[in-house]
Amino acid sequence: MNPNKALWEKGDFTQVAAFMRQSGQEFVKTLFTGAPLRVLDLGCGDGTTALPMAQLGAEVVGIDIAHNLVEAGNRRAVAAGLTQLGFQEGDACNLEGIADQSFDLSVSMFGAMFAPKPFDVAKELVRVTKPGGRIVMGNWIPGDPTFVSQVLKISSTVLPPPPEGFVSPMLWGVESHIVERFVQAGVPSEKISMEKAAFTFRLAEGPEHFIDIFRRFYGPTMNAFDAADKNGKVRELLSQLEELARSQNTATDGGTIIPATFMKVTVSL
Repeated sequence: MNPNKALWEKGDFTQVAAFMRQSGQEFVKTLFTGAPLRVLDLGCGDGTTALPMAQLGAEVVGIDIAHNLVEAGNRRAVAAGLTQLGFQEGDACNLEGIADQSFDLSVSMFGAMFAPKPFDVAKELVRVTKPGGRIVMGNWIPGDPTFVSQVLKISSTVLPPPPEGFVSPMLWGVESHIVERFVQAGVPSEKISMEKAAFTFRLAEGPEHFIDIFRRFYGPTMNAFDAADKNGKVRELLSQLEELARSQNTATDGGTIIPATFMKVTVSL
């Protein structure tokens, strides 16, 4: 099996996405001017941004590599009565079956950044977006002190070395790499802009429960605990992640509110 597909079909990312819904809705509002749009949500999961875009009147196609997340997204679309929203399986590196210049807006929030061939991802995003349209990506930032970047950094300390040729997904959060990838896809550098923004995780339970959800349902963290189990570092890994969540929790009512900084990339075509 495709290793990237296996990673995101492992566990159940919908359990993590449930804590991102409010931020997804808030982010989507920043993307829309009111004009009808045909939108691609690439690496869409079960629809954290796809559903609110459709609820604002867009025709949305959600594409994800994970079969279970596509099924979950389609169930959510049906439950919400959103006939102009559909989810399908696909690979961000090769959007086979998607015609050139199909979308007014192509969005990927923490999805396409994990695909293994970043130059192909940039090329495909540019190919399927109409002239005059936009590409918007949200990517985690390497070394950033906030939550998700630190979860991935801590997890990497217990994982075996990556295979030869591996390109870190975190490079999608580095300005020079972002520009290089889209310039190679034919976009002038002055059409590429970046700014830091925040996505917030919110849940009623405390930070320890939050980390338990990551441990049981988030593919990269699941892999880290599998590796830690083999080298006797489970307790150490769990302690580090729980301390991270406690230190970044801003809630005062026993729940969890954790903001995570990301790089918002906007490409104008």
